[in-house]
Amino acid sequence: MRTSLVGSPVLRVRGTDIVAGEDRVVLRGFGLGGWMNMENFITGYPGTESQQRRALLRVWGPEGYRRFFDRFLDVFFTDADARFLQTLGLNSVRIPLNYRHFEDDAEPFVIRSEAFDRLDRVVETCARYGIYVILDLHALPGAQNQHWHSDNPTQWASFWSQRGFQDRVVHLWERIAEHYCGNAAVAGYNPVNEPGDAHGEAIGPFYRRLEAAIRAVDPEHILFLDGNRYSTQFDQLGDPLPNCVYTAHDYALPGFVDGGPYPGESRGQFVDRDRVEETFLQRTAYMRETGTPIWVGEFGPVYTGDPKRDEERYRLLQDQLDIYDQHDASWALWTYKDIGLQGVVTVDPASEYLRRLEPVLAKKARLGVDSWGSTADGVRHILDPIEDLFAEEFPDFHPYPWGAKRWIHGHVRHVMLAEAMVGDFARAFEGMSADEAERLADAFSFGHCRVRTRLAEILGATARA
Repeated sequence: MRTSLVGSPVLRVRGTDIVAGEDRVVLRGFGLGGWMNMENFITGYPGTESQQRRALLRVWGPEGYRRFFDRFLDVFFTDADARFLQTLGLNSVRIPLNYRHFEDDAEPFVIRSEAFDRLDRVVETCARYGIYVILDLHALPGAQNQHWHSDNPTQWASFWSQRGFQDRVVHLWERIAEHYCGNAAVAGYNPVNEPGDAHGEAIGPFYRRLEAAIRAVDPEHILFLDGNRYSTQFDQLGDPLPNCVYTAHDYALPGFVDGGPYPGESRGQFVDRDRVEETFLQRTAYMRETGTPIWVGEFGPVYTGDPKRDEERYRLLQDQLDIYDQHDASWALWTYKDIGLQGVVTVDPASEYLRRLEPVLAKKARLGVDSWGSTADGVRHILDPIEDLFAEEFPDFHPYPWGAKRWIHGHVRHVMLAEAMVGDFARAFEGMSADEAERLADAFSFGHCRVRTRLAEILGATARA
């Protein structure tokens, strides 16, 4: 039975709790990655969302392009998806947004009303099923971090050094807050996903400026504020702001594609449940020290298709969920729907969409093009001499955020090779009519997808416990 949020009080922070009126609320749910902010591993393209879109516009023309993306955005999350989440006992969805839905770089500060029409539909759908929505700006103008998920093709995060980009984000959030002011289905606003302020000097002042601007329009809604360095570092934020939840991202080493056994060694570290909890406590120390609520905005392993390894990842996930419950933490698992790496709902491999992409996905895996879900095994002959050169010639070089090795991989695999592969992706869809392009998007509708049953069982049992 539905439990609508219509008429409910807007969520607020009270000490260490999130509350609706007098009732404590623990948010448990998913991130809706791949919808209004697309990511390469979620839907299969190489590189960034903007590179993908330009490529599909070339091969389909304006009509086919428009009809595919209109249909994709319509079917990716519907009543069927909300109903499924409700059956699992989950009560929240974090919705990543790309600023390009709301504003064009050629017309800064001009907000597109049609973006709200699409977002309203999902907010209203979730509300009917008792599901709160957290609005997450995942890609900001100028890019707030160094990687693909901010629609960044360069590894440079220019947002933090350019006042013009910051002004646009403040203006956009003022309009979002104005639009959703008083809407109880919106749990709050997550203004900047995984910030990567390399110098750590801009993030604190920007958060204070943004908080004041939003509060002037909407004094009620919670702000969910990510820490710096991809939501793992909070010492640069200063004292907590009122009615704010500070959000940690808590990916565990054994859950990465190159992670080892669990329990066991991953990237030179032994990781068991105690180590997972220790990492969680480190990442959430700011919240406990300041007496503010804990929300884990992203976490979750990737799945390999190997039953033994995947069972270890389910065990890791269960341990994380138990730890969060023990420490009264809310959470949003990444991610709800994709083509098979992490989602609880996955596109059918027999769909025309994935059949067309099969050789592209194989090539991406062979070359290690995606940062998330692929390895460098097929391009070690390229990377080894570069890594050796940097180790010898620049031993003190430690670029933000993760050091020289991952910086090298970022440039070679996730920028150079990824951009070169965008043409392969586009050619997989050449010759399709506009009707065919539109039908292709139906692969992402709930009725055409599969459910990762074991993951659904774990989440359902945890949410109802």
